[in-house]
Amino acid sequence: MKLTYLKRNSIIVVIAVLCSTFNSCGIAQSSIKKQQYKVAVCDWMILKRQKLGSFELASELKADGIELDMGGLGNRETFDSKLADPVEVKKFKDKSKEFNVGISSIAMSGFYGQSFAKRETVKKMVQDCIDAMKTMNVKVAYLPLGNQCDLRKNPELRPIIIERLQWAAKQVAKIGGVIAIETTLDATAEKKLLKEIGCKQIKSSFNFSNAIENRKDISAELAILGKKYLAQIHASNTDGFWLQNDKAINMPKIKATLDKMNWEGWLIVERSRDTTQVHNVKANYGANVAYLKRIFQN
Repeated sequence: MKLTYLKRNSIIVVIAVLCSTFNSCGIAQSSIKKQQYKVAVCDWMILKRQKLGSFELASELKADGIELDMGGLGNRETFDSKLADPVEVKKFKDKSKEFNVGISSIAMSGFYGQSFAKRETVKKMVQDCIDAMKTMNVKVAYLPLGNQCDLRKNPELRPIIIERLQWAAKQVAKIGGVIAIETTLDATAEKKLLKEIGCKQIKSSFNFSNAIENRKDISAELAILGKKYLAQIHASNTDGFWLQNDKAINMPKIKATLDKMNWEGWLIVERSRDTTQVHNVKANYGANVAYLKRIFQN
């Protein structure tokens, strides 16, 4: 009886040690999954603009997330969005969970072709986006100041753009969010603009292609902008080559720069499509996502 009791106690001790070991391994595995850099794709560029199928396709592309668009704008009072409908919102959340694909940010891509400075219902548009951020539990909104608000060509728009962004900052602050703007300015000029706006809720959505167009070194531009002003990165060039074949982009150097800054966040693939097969979504975005993951997630 005594021997049996001792054996039983020994077994319990061994099991306890093994459980502790496996639990530690589980914690280690969990921490590995918490990536400093995550990779997303723009839903409108993979031809799934605000469609439930974007999550499944992003999963097939091995992306960690999507940049979810607010929908078309045109001459409407606000975006053509499903994200104000609780039934539709639940569908989006369910698909995100089903395919384990997150949402990097909610995009107001309609402003690529519309004027943020001149549209009369901008406040409603921005508020609708902020409401969607709150509903979808997303902390970043993407706002491209497109062709009509190019501050290099239209410097006279600067005061009204700053005024509207300061208003937007107050609104997005209520949900603890950030609006990431994309301009045509180089990093020095964009940093000056952000300082002039003077709101921590307005930051930069840095685009590789903009730095290349300005004939600037991407890594140097990122260093100038700095961690404080950087909300997200559109990690692609204009169409021509896949990222891995683009001689204008030194990705290992870019990673080293971001590592040194101790920045973490989303790298979002917008373009960099091979023009010989520009309509092949899976080939283009699959290749670009894989390359970014190889460099940034080891």
